[in-house]
Amino acid sequence: MPEVGDWQRVAPRYVVVEIVGTVVFGLVVCGGAALLWLLADFRWALYAGAAFALFTIISVIIEPRRVRSIGYQLRADDLLFRRGIMFQRFVSVPYGRMQLVDITRGPVARWLGLADLKFVTAAATSGVAIPGLDEAVAEALRDRLVELAESRRAGL
Repeated sequence: MPEVGDWQRVAPRYVVVEIVGTVVFGLVVCGGAALLWLLADFRWALYAGAAFALFTIISVIIEPRRVRSIGYQLRADDLLFRRGIMFQRFVSVPYGRMQLVDITRGPVARWLGLADLKFVTAAATSGVAIPGLDEAVAEALRDRLVELAESRRAGL
């Protein structure tokens, strides 16, 4: 279990999950554009598909750096979550405000032994998810956060 105050990163295998998702989405969009071009003779669809293919390639190239930017830190009274390269996002979730801690696993993540840990708080806009955790780490962290949340709510 991570120590209080240490930044923790997601599993390096999470890059595979993100790349697979990006490539599949890119193929679907490019396939749709190709169908529009071939069946309806929309010339603009060819250019849109090529532009989206280029965007997909660039996304796959920067994906490893984006995944390395994701991390979390257990602090004395809250959990701090960070993500982002150019536009960094830091979210602090107080333990006493956590109402639900949920683990989800997609098909690729499950195949790689990874899980996402999601938190629900009273505020509608503060939904936080830590993606790409090893399953054992996610379960241990969920149990620890539930324990901390119950003790903090009891102390309110």
